[in-house]
Amino acid sequence: MYHGRSSGKGPSNPAQLYQQPPRLLIVQIALHSWADIRSNLCEALQNFFSLACSLMGPSRMSLFSLYVVQNQHECILPFVQVKGNFARLQACISELRMLQREGCFRPHGTSLQLAVQDGLQQFKQYSRHVTTGTSLSYTSLEITVLTSQPGKKVVRQLEEGLKDTDLIRVRRLQVVEITKGVLEYMDSGSPVEEPSSDESSILGTDIDLQTIDNDVVSMEIFFKAWLHYSGTDQEHIHLLLPSRCFSNISRAKDDSMCLKCDLQERLLSPSLLPGTADGSLRMDDPKGDFSTLYQMASQSSASCYKLRVIKALNSSGICESLTYGLPFILRPTSCWQLDWDELETNQQHFHALCHSLLKREWLLLAKGEPLSGGHSQREPTSTFYVIVPSRSPTLLVKAVATRELLLPSPFPLLPEDPPDDSLKIVESMLDSLELEPTYNPLQARSHLYSYLSSTFTKPQGRLHPSWESQALRKAGQLQTSRVRVTVAPLPMIPTPSRAPKMPAASKPSSEAFFWPSKEGVAEEKEEEYLSGL
Repeated sequence: MYHGRSSGKGPSNPAQLYQQPPRLLIVQIALHSWADIRSNLCEALQNFFSLACSLMGPSRMSLFSLYVVQNQHECILPFVQVKGNFARLQACISELRMLQREGCFRPHGTSLQLAVQDGLQQFKQYSRHVTTGTSLSYTSLEITVLTSQPGKKVVRQLEEGLKDTDLIRVRRLQVVEITKGVLEYMDSGSPVEEPSSDESSILGTDIDLQTIDNDVVSMEIFFKAWLHYSGTDQEHIHLLLPSRCFSNISRAKDDSMCLKCDLQERLLSPSLLPGTADGSLRMDDPKGDFSTLYQMASQSSASCYKLRVIKALNSSGICESLTYGLPFILRPTSCWQLDWDELETNQQHFHALCHSLLKREWLLLAKGEPLSGGHSQREPTSTFYVIVPSRSPTLLVKAVATRELLLPSPFPLLPEDPPDDSLKIVESMLDSLELEPTYNPLQARSHLYSYLSSTFTKPQGRLHPSWESQALRKAGQLQTSRVRVTVAPLPMIPTPSRAPKMPAASKPSSEAFFWPSKEGVAEEKEEEYLSGL
């Protein structure tokens, strides 16, 4: 994967832990597949941004821009702040949906690389002018190319086309191929030959290649990964194990072994979203209950939060009513500042721990150690956690109650022999239920997406409440009011005679420059750009 190395410091505050780098999405449109992909992609983007724009607390996504590549490249949405811009993002998705009516054409061979270069140019221009004199800092960009073309072929096109391009500001370059099933994929064209063993990336680094299925859920899951903190500047958690607990793990000098781990959320907290069951509980305050683990892991770049294992438990030895808060996932760290040997050894020990716990049917009880450097004379409170192994291999971490938190529960044991009449009635009722072996959250829909989207929509009288239907009825108006790019775009490939005329937004023009050298004019144009059209 294409990972740039930023500073040597980890996140210094919770906001940095959440925030992801700016993202450029390039959608490569092909005539034979766009009609099948368009609806799923637009719905997934709509659902994703309804979440991203609604999350309380620190912004997880900073900037977003969208390009499309048909017979040539075009900027549909210049870089905008995601939070507070749901209306602009909706309009952008509406325009993407309507591209089917405009017609799709075979993309030119260099259109994709020009889109990457133009998007990178706009990012440099935005970060140079918008962040001047502010606390904002946009140092690197992640670029995702979404295509229905064979992924390996697209990767080779980008490697060849970008070999002379300065990509120092690109943190990650990713090609995502949308697959349509084995038979349809085989019929779409000849297979791409595997690269020979002596071929190497012209960029000097790998372009990440990934495939996703052409359905709304798969695309949603892909976009939701953008909400994860994926920084690799520092490990998040040190898991300290007494070496005598596991005979197959080597001893450390201080009679304990340190596993360096990264922390990942398992799910979004309902308390961060309006209209959910826990919506009245605001946990976006860094000093609130949410800090028990995830925030503690981000409070200092000088030291990691430590979990010291103190006991082992049988897998059935804890009552679920004693756990609280959101679960988190521990995995071996991918911190780039560690050498390869240490990363490999750390991962092997982590996997061995998961294997041993599963074999023994054990859980671990761990105690959170306070960060050093505090000046308070009061003794800090301790938080305890139960660590559950998985075959992933990962470890699930859940906070567990202590004596101080317990409330009395004087419940007697369950009677061994309930009345026969009641037993027959209940058994008959249970027999009528459909039995599923596992719970699948993808089949449980709370209609949260539609609710969140509606919270951004202003009342329109008797008009249809669906923003999509309004946008489709006003297709012509949207076509004439496309957002303008912030810098002069790169030269376009000559347009074929049968291709539609490109809108003024994509033509090189002096009007496309939003950032003149005069400071007063720049401020005026910056305010116009940020406020939206």
